[in-house]
Amino acid sequence: MSGPDVQRTISPIDGSVCVQRALADEGAVESVLAAAQAAKPTWAGMPLERRAQLCTAMVEHLEGKAGELAHELTVQMGRPQRDSPGELRGLSERARHMIGAAPDALAALQLESPSGGYRAIHHEPLGLVLTIAPWNYPYLTSVNTVVPALLAGNVVVLKHSSQTPLCAERYYEACRAAGFPPGVFQFVHADHAMINRMIGDARVDFVAFTGSVPGGHAVQHAASDRFINLGLELGGKDPAYVREDAEVARAAEALVDGALYNAGQSCCGIERIYVHRRLHDEFVEAFVAGASSYVLGDPTDPQTTLGPMVRTAAADFVRGQTAAAVASGARALVDHARFPHSRAGTAYLAPQVLAGVDHSMAVMRDESFGPVVGIMAVDDDAQAVELMNDSEFGLTASIWTGDLDTARALGGQLQTGTVFMNRCDYLDPALAWTGVKDSGRGCTLSSLGFAYLTRPKSFNFSR
Repeated sequence: MSGPDVQRTISPIDGSVCVQRALADEGAVESVLAAAQAAKPTWAGMPLERRAQLCTAMVEHLEGKAGELAHELTVQMGRPQRDSPGELRGLSERARHMIGAAPDALAALQLESPSGGYRAIHHEPLGLVLTIAPWNYPYLTSVNTVVPALLAGNVVVLKHSSQTPLCAERYYEACRAAGFPPGVFQFVHADHAMINRMIGDARVDFVAFTGSVPGGHAVQHAASDRFINLGLELGGKDPAYVREDAEVARAAEALVDGALYNAGQSCCGIERIYVHRRLHDEFVEAFVAGASSYVLGDPTDPQTTLGPMVRTAAADFVRGQTAAAVASGARALVDHARFPHSRAGTAYLAPQVLAGVDHSMAVMRDESFGPVVGIMAVDDDAQAVELMNDSEFGLTASIWTGDLDTARALGGQLQTGTVFMNRCDYLDPALAWTGVKDSGRGCTLSSLGFAYLTRPKSFNFSR
């Protein structure tokens, strides 16, 4: 294939083209939207129990191909082969939870009727949900809306990142194998201009976007002439606070994983850490030891625990942030000589831990989305909360302490969608996944997630 209408996926492993797909033109997109429009009444009118059966069959099909799909993930976006199966397990966990929660979440809210009639609020599907998913967790981020939207009676069109196009195709194959009616679930490979046209089309009733803040603004702008809702899950600069009573070894081990898993390419990964001054040196020593133990290399090698970043430009961005911080007085504590695969001009980047940082440095303010973390000493809870809130983002925050009551009190002061205690970088499908400030708006997962994929309709009948 050649020409401007072809999408090429470059594997970060070796820079080779691993997938090529033709981009959808206007005719192809029109066919997709027309098929979705035609499928709306039948799917919405199908009993929830049957929709749940079909969604379960779709999940079972994906589970049966988990090994193959995990390998495809590694090739497309560079995550170590040993870690990729976890994403398919997460998809299964979230999908099955939402399938189980759907009957109660979508049940009509019936109220007493003094006249003996019928008073109730029903949850009706919006119609067509356009899901725009990123590359870093392509199955996990998309399942948050794909399965609940289908359960709620919506039809879905999925657009995956050009870095992970096979994921959209695997969803489609699973839906076909499960026996979904035509037009209920479809996918497109399309450029930004075509997606903007789709967002502006009257047949699209809701857009769920996961990606960068600039991407979120672009989606919002494309929808600005329409009265439709958007779900926007955007960036993060997620902090952790290690209190004076924390277990240092436990906190350091978990936070290293929270900062470096997936090469730090997680919207809810740990990017900045505040440690009570009394524990600071001990914590930093343990954290640096943990980070230094990672093995950077070819992600298809089972010994590799840290793969390349998604592309060289992303690695260069983190290199630049790190260099700027060091030039401003930060200290780089991980010896990159321990990581021979880490080389300038490649997507392979060793982890780095920075001490002596402050909020004048971009590495403590701007999203890094890579394997670097800054650690600051703080004097007390008040200073920690002030620094944790000193961000344009508000996705998650993590508190490490043995005091549940204090953690709850501090959590109430934090400007984030989720507060963790003694854990981080995890989505519980029974809890609402949401952000504040530039981390976006809307909600997925939990029973509350269905509310954003339906519209309330009131019935007030009198005898």
